[in-house]
Amino acid sequence: MFVLVVMMAVFAVACGTNGSSNAGEAAKTTGSEPAKAPAVEELTIKHQLGETKLKKNPKKVVVFDFGVLDSLDKLGVEVTGVPQANIPPYLEKYKDAAKYKNVGSLTEPDFEKINAIGPDLILISGRQQAAYAELSKIAPTVFVGVDNKRYMDSFTENMKTLGNVFDKQAAVDQELAKVNETVKKVKDVASASGKNALIVLATGGKLSAYGPGSRFGLIHDVLGFKAVDDKIDSSTPHGQSISPEFIAEKNPDYLFVVDRDAAIASGNAAAKQVVENELVKNTKAFKDGNIVYLDPNYWYLSGGGLVSVAGMVQEVEKGLK
Repeated sequence: MFVLVVMMAVFAVACGTNGSSNAGEAAKTTGSEPAKAPAVEELTIKHQLGETKLKKNPKKVVVFDFGVLDSLDKLGVEVTGVPQANIPPYLEKYKDAAKYKNVGSLTEPDFEKINAIGPDLILISGRQQAAYAELSKIAPTVFVGVDNKRYMDSFTENMKTLGNVFDKQAAVDQELAKVNETVKKVKDVASASGKNALIVLATGGKLSAYGPGSRFGLIHDVLGFKAVDDKIDSSTPHGQSISPEFIAEKNPDYLFVVDRDAAIASGNAAAKQVVENELVKNTKAFKDGNIVYLDPNYWYLSGGGLVSVAGMVQEVEKGLK
């Protein structure tokens, strides 16, 4: 009996020790210390104006480029602030002042309003280039303007940057594939036709011509139309000032027209009245029905976006039919 009592006592002590040990381990495992939040990934973006460090998936985004705005809209990325003057009709929802902050104009950012937003990222292009240093003091600022001399390459790079910053890589790749497919179709047809083209901007009753490497030069450089004159001065965004006599002399197979006044609602005469005078009516473009009026909301105000570039290419494709 004595031996039995001793054995039972030893067993009880052992169980108590194991229970205490297991409880201690459980306390360590399910302790009250909060789990650490995963670190936010930081990116370094190289762009035309330098390098910018920023955190991935920024929440407060200010966008000054309408092409980038249409891309983010396409990708389902919300933005906080935009310049609300002259917003293209297809982006009209961003005029809602209750939902989106007005951050100035395309050429004059409102630094005070932008600073009040406290953005995580500011996206700019050529019209805001001079304000880059000042904007960079407020928040990480990235230049996403298209390089006209390498249009599709820089457009692709910009879209991939957006995909990386906002975790939308697959969606960006899908949209780029669609654009590139249409580009190839148009280029094949335009190149095979051997037709030449002239691109003009109409504004205030005057005309300017644009050639390869210009802001509208993708018609030549990307879509395969030969330039009616490869010496057109494309060094400025304003183009080379021309007269109707110039168009008549060059006698293009296709005449592509951008109506700036329609884009900015200036109230000036429509581009058709300026372009289709008696001299131009003697050109091959007019006689063959190949004067193509391009949507200025894509070509003049936005451009360089997933929506605008797709629309631009499709317009040229329709003009070929």
